[in-house]
Amino acid sequence: MGYYSQLKKFKGLRGLIEKEPLVAVRSSATAEDLPTASFAGQQATFLNVKGEFAVVDAVKAAWASLFEARAIFYRQQNHFDHFKVGIAVPVQKMIQSETSGIMFTVSPVSNDKETVVIEAVWGLGELIVQGTVTPDHYEINKENLKISLKNHVRQDKMMAGRKIVSVPTKLRNKIKLTDNQIVKLAILGKKLEKHYFHPQDIEFAIEKNEIYIVQTRPITTLNSTSVTLEPVKIELKKMPVILEGSPASPGIKSGPVKILKSAKEIGKIMVGDVLVAPQTNPDFVPAMKKAVAIVTDHGGRTSHAAIVSRELGIPAVVGTENATKKLKNGQVVTVDGSTGKIYRGGLSSQISPIGQINPIGQIGQPLKTATKIYVNLAEPEKALEISKMNVDGIGLLRAEFIMSQMGIHPKKIIADGKQKTYIDNLASNLKTFAESFYPRPVVYRATDFKTNEYRNLKGGDKYEPEEPNPMLGFRGAYRYIVQPDVFKMEIEAIKLVRNKYGFKNLWLMIPFVRTVMELIEVKSLLHTQGLHRSPSFHLWMMVEIPSNVILLDKFIEAGIDGVSIGSNDLTMMLLGTDRDNNTVAKEFDERNPAVLWAL
Repeated sequence: MGYYSQLKKFKGLRGLIEKEPLVAVRSSATAEDLPTASFAGQQATFLNVKGEFAVVDAVKAAWASLFEARAIFYRQQNHFDHFKVGIAVPVQKMIQSETSGIMFTVSPVSNDKETVVIEAVWGLGELIVQGTVTPDHYEINKENLKISLKNHVRQDKMMAGRKIVSVPTKLRNKIKLTDNQIVKLAILGKKLEKHYFHPQDIEFAIEKNEIYIVQTRPITTLNSTSVTLEPVKIELKKMPVILEGSPASPGIKSGPVKILKSAKEIGKIMVGDVLVAPQTNPDFVPAMKKAVAIVTDHGGRTSHAAIVSRELGIPAVVGTENATKKLKNGQVVTVDGSTGKIYRGGLSSQISPIGQINPIGQIGQPLKTATKIYVNLAEPEKALEISKMNVDGIGLLRAEFIMSQMGIHPKKIIADGKQKTYIDNLASNLKTFAESFYPRPVVYRATDFKTNEYRNLKGGDKYEPEEPNPMLGFRGAYRYIVQPDVFKMEIEAIKLVRNKYGFKNLWLMIPFVRTVMELIEVKSLLHTQGLHRSPSFHLWMMVEIPSNVILLDKFIEAGIDGVSIGSNDLTMMLLGTDRDNNTVAKEFDERNPAVLWAL
């Protein structure tokens, strides 16, 4: 009751509970529904909760779900800090929807920006997300709001209140949404997309012909699929189609079938299997990461299986009705996630969801893009794997990970007379990246440890001051000027990679440059050490301080070849807030008009 007594201070919530209507207790974590990771279904949501004790229990259970095994696993896989994740638990009046569903303002399979996709079921929306039932499917032209596709599916069961019940006989074969409702939803979808400046994944409910938007979040699975498919299409024409469903995640992959009746059997999945299940839920994610393709009996293009497959980048076909009965364990099949067809036998080539044709074990032809696509990278053991992807180079190679692996403060290394070991070790790591990506550029950002981070290295407590605010302290370019002996070791490592090993694709970026004069002094240091700007050696600068934005023309005149925007530091300094300080972290917002102006 201690929790509830605090909640009762909020009159709106108290009013809801005193009348004891049914409410929805929903979870909203800071590390979910992001543009790059949906964390679909990782935290708990409770529907049709009634009574104050039940509400308090549901709120606590939602909080606790932040540290259930599946949520921890998902964060670990996506490299989110477990202890920097917060969760809000909104309590909403329950909409007793006659019809509910999901809307995408861009086609989630074809990425067609001119198409709004809507899927709907009878009753509450829980079953459409779970993929327990296959929904109706509608497509609308975003420009003229004309309905281009209506695919009606029979529905036998629905969620009403807290129970799963039979759909009334008169509704089982009836279309879920009227044309008027479909168009109204599409208009709302367009407004939400415009408001958030990003394609949206929207949940809706309809009660007494009133449309309610209960959730919206960015679509996490947009990608490019422009590729010539003719060689694979010719091969597919020779193969028999044994099953069809709804296309849910693009790509074409072959593998042996592994049927899972529930998440308790996920240990059976081996790398390269085609996962076949009645439907999936978040507990299936570890198995889905091993699979080359997903096939389900039930569900639509907005079900858990579809959303997670697109996020993981593996083909998926959903709503086949009888895949678990028709397919056999060990049977080799080919799954075409773009057409919804499943073929008997395997392909000699495979098509990944990003649209590359990959002969088994080989790298596909890179896609051509209007802009250069660079990656951020820090781990040497990942260099070769990432270099095989469709990227144009490394735009930010962080020094800090390499330094942390060495584990010794550079001033102690100098005091111990082990500079050569340090330089050779750093050069060896840099060579791994430059060699893997050659001849594509690798932009190495010189060390930007803050004093509190340097103190964590062996010997750091002897050489680093204790600062009240390290973010604004002794770091970046100013440190190189004051302690040139440390910076010179980095320069020597770069020269070793470029001149001895011959990888001229290694460039340099200077972080945290407060003034134009600092940039000039750092350039002078580079010059005296024999590193000069040239067509084969570019010098970049981080733009992460308001002075960099205000005086950008002056920095360019001083002589740089490129910039990388450090949006985290820039946002903190423009808004005067520390995102690592829980008291003010909620004020950190890269979409703030001041930050957008700076960008």
